[in-house]
Formats: sequence, structure tokens, C-alpha cells
Amino acid sequence: MLEVTQNNRETKGEFVATFDGRPAGLMTYSWAGDDKIIIDHTEVEPAYNGKGVGKAMVYKAVEFARENNLKIIPLCPFAKATFQKNEEIRDVL
Repeated sequence: MLEVTQNNRETKGEFVATFDGRPAGLMTYSWAGDDKIIIDHTEVEPAYNGKGVGKAMVYKAVEFARENNLKIIPLCPFAKATFQKNEEIRDVL
């Protein structure tokens, strides 16, 4: 089962994906002021490529942004592409 957890620190944070308890992916972000986060890196373990791990992490970031009235700046190419492909999450851009 895929699970995405968040670790938030003062200036940076990350979303960590695990699949049945095993590391599956990591997406990092930096804070830009009090109301924006910049997604700067996404990586998925090769064994989980094509299984929706990256997209799940982006959607978790969107959920976090909506709950906290934040905007997302997707600098990471993968996150940027995910926003371009999925219109329903663009409200947080």
C-alpha cells in the first residue's frame, strides 16, 4: 500500500512515499516566505516507476497547500509536468 508522509521544517520540507513500508520516493520543497512553497526535487525509486508514486506526492503537496492557504511554485520538471497535465490541481499555483 502506498503512503505519503510529510516532514516540515522551518525553511524546508519533504514528502516521503513508502510502499508497504519500503522507501518509494521523495519530493523536497523550500519555503518562499510564509505563503508559498517551492517544489525543487522529486525522485522515485526505480522499482516504483510508473506506479503513481510521484503523482501521489504532488497531490499530497496540493492537499497541504489547500489546507494551509499556500501557493506552490513547481520548479522540479516532474512537478511542473504534473500540474500541466492535471487541471484540477492548478488552483494552488
